[in-house]
Amino acid sequence: MRDLISFQCDQCKRKNYTGSRNKKQSTEKFSMKKFCPSCRSHTLHKEAKV
Repeated sequence: MRDLISFQCDQCKRKNYTGSRNKKQSTEKFSMKKFCPSCRSHTLHKEAKV
């Protein structure tokens, strides 16, 4: 039921974080502001395939 997802930086396109989500409850793409170590700033991270 739960899928593994990775979070990709919107600016540099690097995959920095991983997580999981329930496929039935949240059908849209997940995004959040996280710290990107390569950009050295807080940027928007969007859901990507693992």
